[in-house]
Amino acid sequence: MKILSSNFFLLSVILVIPLLITGPFFPDLIISLSSIIFLFFVYKNKKFYYFNNRPIIIFFIFCIYCILISIFVAENISLSLQSSLFYFRFGIFACLIWYLIERDQKILNYFYYVLVVTFFVLVFDGYAQYFLGYNITGNPKSIRISSLFGDEWILGSYVSRFYPLAFALFLLREIKKFEIFFITLLFILVGGLIFVSGERTAFFFYILSNLFILIFIKKLFKIRLIIFFSSILLVASLTLTNDSLQYRVFGDPIKSMGIKKETEKKYIFTEGHESLILTALNMFKDKPVFGHGPKMFRVICKNQKYATGVSPCMTHPHNFYIQLLAEIGFVGFMFLFSVFIYVIYCSIRQLKTIIFKEKRYLNDYQVCLLACILITVWPLSPNGNFFNNWLSICYSLPFGFYLHSIYGKNKEEIDNN
Repeated sequence: MKILSSNFFLLSVILVIPLLITGPFFPDLIISLSSIIFLFFVYKNKKFYYFNNRPIIIFFIFCIYCILISIFVAENISLSLQSSLFYFRFGIFACLIWYLIERDQKILNYFYYVLVVTFFVLVFDGYAQYFLGYNITGNPKSIRISSLFGDEWILGSYVSRFYPLAFALFLLREIKKFEIFFITLLFILVGGLIFVSGERTAFFFYILSNLFILIFIKKLFKIRLIIFFSSILLVASLTLTNDSLQYRVFGDPIKSMGIKKETEKKYIFTEGHESLILTALNMFKDKPVFGHGPKMFRVICKNQKYATGVSPCMTHPHNFYIQLLAEIGFVGFMFLFSVFIYVIYCSIRQLKTIIFKEKRYLNDYQVCLLACILITVWPLSPNGNFFNNWLSICYSLPFGFYLHSIYGKNKEEIDNN
């Protein structure tokens, strides 16, 4: 199909990254339409091998399972199907990324340039908002920095999730001295930007992915150390000059607002998070095998039979694993947990090859992409809604790069980079 090789189509797919700043509508529209086109292309040209691999087969089984749970278990079928019915499009989109890289590896450079430019704009705009009080669109500084995201406080989440992908694509290039200096400085400033965004989970993901990359890749050891420790020094200096930021990231947000607690009880993340988690676990105990159905937490949590604590009800319980236990049961939970086990397995094998100086199990590019997957499936942190379109795009895009690195026909060229 000529449309798959058209400049407009390629540009549309690549622009998903910056368009995520505008919200989920336009990126999801591009993903939905491009997935339909790619699905038709695969069928017409008998390219079924893109779908005939273990990760995608497992993902499609997961999607079918979620649809069946929505139909036969959920008390509100139409609401539940909003999350599950077309969730498979994200797997198809990942395969499309694989196909596009396989067809022309120049697209790797295009993605790299778009990521770098997007990061640069967000860094410039975010620090302007932090230090000057307004960003380039006139959006004033609030209790947290949002940059071009406006009222949505997801700046840190966005940057932290795409940071390992940017590092992976950086490693594939023939690096010049000026570019090394520029990218090193940019990645250091990215760490500070995530910190001043006030998103503790995002900052943890940045540290986690940096440590993962620092330990497991071979190239640019000095650069990795400089990025990691310079980011820590930048964060320390920002912390010392801003008490409210210090409380937001490291302290108790309730204390930072001047509210005294009667007790010093320890909570899972926060008191509100613990309330949601306990409510979700009560739902899981009632239907442990298949759960209550995708998108059903927001409905069932109102039931006094399950509601627990000060804030038992929201759209989701703010942890992927707890959400899946409540909504699609232990069976659905095992799909996500198996991905985490896979990441741990790869990490152990990679560590073994480093210690015994064997040929590395994963190349540096794959390690960085695996870091994207790690921060997605990390169990011990608050999260958004697992089925959220915006977040699902953030997961699926790096996964497409990883699929190509494992199964792609020209992956050897990347292996030797």
